[in-house]
Amino acid sequence: MRRRLIQSTLAVVLVVIAVFGVSLVIVETRTISSSAQERVDSEAVRLASIVDSRILGDEQINPKVLGGLVTGDRYAVVHIPGRAPIEVGEQPVGDVISAEEDGEEGETVRVEEPRSSVTREVGRTLLIIGAVALLAVIAAVLLAVRQANRLASPLTDLAETAERLGSGDPRPRHKRYGVPELDRVADVLDSSAERIARMLTAERRLAADASHQLRTPLTALSMRLEEITLTDDPDTVKEEATIALTQVERLTDVVQRLLTNARDPRTGSAVSFDLDEVIQQQLAEWRPAYRSEGRAIVSSGKRHLQAVGTPGAVAQVLAALIENSLMHGGGTVALRTRVIGNQAVIEVTDEGPGVPADLGARIFERAISGRNSTGIGLAVARDLAEADAGRLEMLQAQPPVFGLFLSRTPLKKPQGDEEERTVR
Repeated sequence: MRRRLIQSTLAVVLVVIAVFGVSLVIVETRTISSSAQERVDSEAVRLASIVDSRILGDEQINPKVLGGLVTGDRYAVVHIPGRAPIEVGEQPVGDVISAEEDGEEGETVRVEEPRSSVTREVGRTLLIIGAVALLAVIAAVLLAVRQANRLASPLTDLAETAERLGSGDPRPRHKRYGVPELDRVADVLDSSAERIARMLTAERRLAADASHQLRTPLTALSMRLEEITLTDDPDTVKEEATIALTQVERLTDVVQRLLTNARDPRTGSAVSFDLDEVIQQQLAEWRPAYRSEGRAIVSSGKRHLQAVGTPGAVAQVLAALIENSLMHGGGTVALRTRVIGNQAVIEVTDEGPGVPADLGARIFERAISGRNSTGIGLAVARDLAEADAGRLEMLQAQPPVFGLFLSRTPLKKPQGDEEERTVR
């Protein structure tokens, strides 16, 4: 591209120089020739007037007297009637410029000048024009090189940026070149880089979230399937298979929620649902794991609370809190429901040491964990809660108390059904 720009610029300059240079040479040659002819004519008129005045004054006219009046390498000859011609200077050889003037006393004055003087002057003019043309060509080449570099270097940078995007490096360069068209391309590439970076981040986040959120349900499902293979009781097989199918449905819901949240975290499918059903489901799913650790999981609080949200998402939030207590807490884990204003609150607490002070303010950040875990569970739980217009907060650090706040809907059951309950 650089070579083409330089060649095209140089071609334009040469055409301009050729057109205007030839025209200028023709005009200057004619001007010089006309000037030389005018000088010779003026010289002949001047000598004729001098000769007239001397004839009238009866003064002496000879080559010596007229010699000082003819300048340069001109040649003059004066014809006076009745006298021999008077010659001044050396008669030129070859092509000459001549002028002849008749005096008032009958004399004739002829002045000649060699045309070589005109040729020399034309040659000097051509040298000047050629030097100016050469300087113009050099300046044009330098400007063409500079302009080519100014245009080609940004294009090279943009090509490298596009290649980096294609190779999976979506970092925007935020580099501009002062050329509107190239800056527009750079803007588009930077915008594309930012979009690609967001997409890659979302994909990696989805993969990490899916790996974390599916790990525990898949483990529980595998345990159910093992129970089926180890028993010959049809009723037990039917019960375990029903529970396994329920867990498969929950897995499907988890995947769907993760995909929806990855596309747009603000998109929810909130409905009115009974919190008791979700809580009892979680108790049934996690009780075997707690029993194997010699611990208990219980629930208490108001019954038949109706909340607005996505049941599957609420179940995932509770699962993350329960799993967090299983891994990092101690003693009995308690789920308690209560009402604050127009909100239903589910509190999850345990008897463990709680959250360290240095992690308290950052407990919901990704990759923040106190015991070499992934640090994803609480971050995903918070995102799921916020997607349903709820919120997840740490109400107390030691002992740990986490609260899930959801919008509450009016009950359609008798008020007496909203009693305290404790389930172990």
